[in-house]
Amino acid sequence: MELIATVFANIFSINTIIVSFLGALIGIILGAIPGMNGGIGIAVMLPFTYTMGPAQGLLFLGGIYMGSSYGGSISGILINCPGTAESACTAAEGHPMALRGEGKNALYYSIIASGFGGFVGLIVLLFFAPVLASVAVKFGPPEMFLLAICGLTIVGSLTGKNVAKGLIAACFGLFLAMIGVDDVTGRMRFTFGIRSLRGGIDLIPAVIGLFAITEMVKQGMKQLQPQASSSKIVMKAVTFGAMVKSTFTKYLGLLLKSTAIGTFIGILPGTGGAIASFLAYGEAKGRDKTGTFGKGNPAGVIAPESANNAAVGGSLVPMLALGIPGSATSAIMFGALTIHGLAPGQSLFTDHADIVYTFIIGMFVATLFMVLIGVLGIPVFSSILKIKMKYIIPSVILFSLIGAYSVNNSMNDVVVAIILGVIGVIFSKLEIPNTPIVLGLILGSIIESNYVRTMTIVNATGTNLFVYVLTRPLCIVILLLTVYLIWANVRSLNRSRKIQQESNIEQDVHDE
Repeated sequence: MELIATVFANIFSINTIIVSFLGALIGIILGAIPGMNGGIGIAVMLPFTYTMGPAQGLLFLGGIYMGSSYGGSISGILINCPGTAESACTAAEGHPMALRGEGKNALYYSIIASGFGGFVGLIVLLFFAPVLASVAVKFGPPEMFLLAICGLTIVGSLTGKNVAKGLIAACFGLFLAMIGVDDVTGRMRFTFGIRSLRGGIDLIPAVIGLFAITEMVKQGMKQLQPQASSSKIVMKAVTFGAMVKSTFTKYLGLLLKSTAIGTFIGILPGTGGAIASFLAYGEAKGRDKTGTFGKGNPAGVIAPESANNAAVGGSLVPMLALGIPGSATSAIMFGALTIHGLAPGQSLFTDHADIVYTFIIGMFVATLFMVLIGVLGIPVFSSILKIKMKYIIPSVILFSLIGAYSVNNSMNDVVVAIILGVIGVIFSKLEIPNTPIVLGLILGSIIESNYVRTMTIVNATGTNLFVYVLTRPLCIVILLLTVYLIWANVRSLNRSRKIQQESNIEQDVHDE
């Protein structure tokens, strides 16, 4: 009882409430700016926590983490420039909704799903952290290798009508992931003698180039056309209550499933919200019976948003319980723990129970603030569509280049973003989607590093790779999941083609 009283006294103190609100607000703003994601925000804001207490400092950074996971959807939905890699799938469905006047609907779906996923992920963290952490450590290199391969199977969900072009995009992403140092030999690969490529291609400059810069260049080219229309997108009026009812009556099963995916993926060390959002989106499209994915399906907004925010709570599980960060952002928070003199692990929950539980329960408060800011801010967010594109384009490009530079404080990343922006425009002309490139870039390094580790183990044990994999129960489960996702994607593509054919036949009949 004394611990509970102490924790709630800490949570409802003015300082804790203020840092929770500021963390969520800063996270949303940084997430909405292409390139300025949660990891960068936490790294930049870390020095400001030195004068705070350990619980308040961690809560401030945790609020940024949670808020940024949602914030990326705002720019993705409204101007097709996802602020974070996690929001790439959200933009694929949310922006078409905005173009047909349903931008507010998409923003409401996004914040409701993000809030739901965030709360559920934190509930799992609060009650099941030690148990789930022990499950996470059972995922060795073979399981992580197969899980990454499983992630690649959703390429079919991201390709639209032409699977071949989607595979080309995914292969290009895998190629980008291979640039730099070979994990096996230590030699340089595909650097073409360029010194700045020795460190490889970072995800953030790639996302900025392929989405933000590409989209702004495309919009700029439209503005230069003589027949370019200056008409504004009309936003249909919709209420928060109606959207909550719609979300929980039509999409409750999807919310629960996507949240479970996000929490589980977040718990696995080295994954993160981006992989969770891609997997949730792919699974949702595999279940779709309308054939409207890629054209503005609300399920394509709800699934990735609930998954990437659920992954926040999931990624904190191994960090707090085992001292193993579940994502790049939680790795920075791991540093914040040590700076405040706290050692992650089982002892953290006993020796510093008041701090850790103040942080965990305080994250619920930060998530609540995120939802309130998201809901109340929708009229402000949607007003961006009233601004003339000639003002939006230079502003977005400027913030994007600043975001690319801030990753490593290097102009090399700015150059990479610009080059990939040009490539993105070319791919757009060829109708090659950009989203599978990001998926390939994310999963490429995970596949390679875990394959090398797996083969090292296999060679050391003197067995066969297939035999070794099939003797591990978790590997079998992942293989079955992979087969299911492939089947679901094929079924979804066939259903979409059938619906399109029926639509064409009806149109021909109508024309006659």
